[in-house]
Amino acid sequence: MTTGDRIRTAREKRGWSQIRLAKELSTARWGTEDYLGRQQVYRWEKGGRAPKDWRPFIEQVLDISLEITPTVTIETSDLDTVASVMQLGGTDVDRRTLLVATAATALAALDLTDAEAVTRRVSKPGPVAVGAGDVAAVRIMTTTLGDAASELGGGHARHLAVRYLTVDVKRLLDGRYTDKIGRDLFAAASELVHLIGWMARDEGDYGLSQRYNVHAYKLAAEAGENELAATALRALADQAIDLGHIPTAVRLAEACEQRGRKLDNPKALAYYRNTLARALAADRDDTAAARLLTSAQTAIERAPARPGQSWASHYSHGRWAHESGMIHARMGDWAAAEEHLRLALDIHGLDRKRTRAIVLADLGHVQVRRGNTQEALTTWDEFLDIADGIQSVRITDGLTNIAARLSALPPSGGQQDLLERVSARL
Repeated sequence: MTTGDRIRTAREKRGWSQIRLAKELSTARWGTEDYLGRQQVYRWEKGGRAPKDWRPFIEQVLDISLEITPTVTIETSDLDTVASVMQLGGTDVDRRTLLVATAATALAALDLTDAEAVTRRVSKPGPVAVGAGDVAAVRIMTTTLGDAASELGGGHARHLAVRYLTVDVKRLLDGRYTDKIGRDLFAAASELVHLIGWMARDEGDYGLSQRYNVHAYKLAAEAGENELAATALRALADQAIDLGHIPTAVRLAEACEQRGRKLDNPKALAYYRNTLARALAADRDDTAAARLLTSAQTAIERAPARPGQSWASHYSHGRWAHESGMIHARMGDWAAAEEHLRLALDIHGLDRKRTRAIVLADLGHVQVRRGNTQEALTTWDEFLDIADGIQSVRITDGLTNIAARLSALPPSGGQQDLLERVSARL
């Protein structure tokens, strides 16, 4: 059976129409029924288009597997974190295997970490002497790769980052160093692994992203870096929301926010509290979500505008405004959502093409929900100008969602012109 045959058979077995399946998938992914149209399901079933970005949600909603290649589980019970993440990197470079995202894998991050991981490697030194300069070099490379990905999307440089991890950084981790340098090296490796996980997710590979973030958390915890550990948990919680694993997302977001309380960094507090607010809103606990939103706003208002040196210190006022806006949208407060998205764009500014494009796509959807159709068309037109050349599943999602919205709007010249531009991109 083809992929389309499997989807059609599973849908018909449940007695669902194509419209019903589209609504169920939209709810699973975005929490609302009207993001996906019947035509998209029709194209999948007829083989006209592969459901690349929607595949995890189809599998979840229909309780089927669309796997073509064998599923591979990375076994970590007999490996330390370094050996385990290098094995994962080798699997990533190979790319002949498929890693599936699950709630169980995400929760595995909360298992007890190896407190003696650094100490054991210090006591069994390798051939390469590692110093503070080597750790700084890893961080410079991570920053450089991250800047490129933030501007152009995770699809541009991920395999370069993976090879840097599995060749250059592995050589350092297998080297000889003091306990302090070892902990700094583990922390730097955690940042790089977290970045690769972000890149994989931005390409739409949720299973791979999930496993990288689990390893990023464990490396950070073994280094004693609460901020990096909380940031990795934040990534896992955020992805769990997107995949519809809401109880898992709440548990991970709570663990993230609890680690964040130990930090004297207002940006980190805002970052992690907004994560918990998003999870609670997805869990329909609007009262608790609103309380966390207020707490996050209090923290970000105390934070300096300039980026800091730590990982979470790069959480900008613009990113806070964007995330807060989408949480308000999830809770149905469309006016507050638009206010925060405009704040992100007009007042705080967004210096990355990819980020600005995503906010514009979201703003257009909010404007449609508020009945401001002409404003939405103008916003989406700007989105298309900025999104050109960006390789990101978030951009693809934005295009798909805009196409669905445009098809449902009353016909107009501007709407048709924009639909033609979106169709050409898709």
